[in-house]
Amino acid sequence: MQVPEELSQLQKWMQAVVTHPDGIVAGVDSEDARSAIAVDGESIETVVTRSESLSAVGRLAVYGDAYFARLLDVLAEEYPAMVHALGEEAFQGLAFVYLQQHPSQSYTLGELGSRFPEFLRTTRPENDDAQRPDWADFLADLATVERTYAEVFDGPGVEGQELLKPDDLASISQDAWPDVRLETACCLRLLTLDFPAHGYATAVRRETEVLFPNPQPTYLVVKRRDFIVRRDPVALDEYRLLESLIQGKTIGESIADVAQSTDSDLDEFAANLQNWFFEWAEAGYFTAIIHPE
Repeated sequence: MQVPEELSQLQKWMQAVVTHPDGIVAGVDSEDARSAIAVDGESIETVVTRSESLSAVGRLAVYGDAYFARLLDVLAEEYPAMVHALGEEAFQGLAFVYLQQHPSQSYTLGELGSRFPEFLRTTRPENDDAQRPDWADFLADLATVERTYAEVFDGPGVEGQELLKPDDLASISQDAWPDVRLETACCLRLLTLDFPAHGYATAVRRETEVLFPNPQPTYLVVKRRDFIVRRDPVALDEYRLLESLIQGKTIGESIADVAQSTDSDLDEFAANLQNWFFEWAEAGYFTAIIHPE
């Protein structure tokens, strides 16, 4: 046996063992654990002694079980609507598989669920009707909404910052308007979904009647203002226009891009533009007007 020379070796070994997703014995045999203390399952009691009622593996399992119970609690707190949709037992089973594939690797538990939406999309069962979104698509959308809310809440925001108002946009001359860029709020996020999953998530959080939605192309703007995460459903043309502005295109370029792809009547599209920009400014989407140099 390799006797640990320093406390840090024992700590490294203990962490590798109790956090291993396949259990204590697998943790003892893992490369990370053996690089700290080279023992196997048969000689583990040279490092951790048994108690009157528990073997060394059993004693370590107490810590391992508590570790994963804490991680499951963190995921459930971040994804309450997912827990509601699946039921607690099914959610925990799915979350445990996720933790096996994506173990915690960050100093902060805020990153623990960052890959959960991607995990749901890549491990979903095959859809018999590829043309129609199904239950698995709804779950992935719901997880995407909840994760985005968490990221926007914890990320940088515009609190204490001066935001553009409708009057600020109105002050831009007609000649200058096409060449101007609008700086969007750092907390502005766009989501495209197969289901209006945001409504389901809101109903769960408000503890009101919760109904599973039918498939419907959904476009969301998610933002934070006054430390409150808000979401605005928008039309496809609005979504595309905001997407272009976020990419740093001028107002003229953004409008031209959407005008070429819209299914709307161009006169109707043109008539909506002023209202959209007014509503976006009212909602605090923009932080600065950038004129060409």
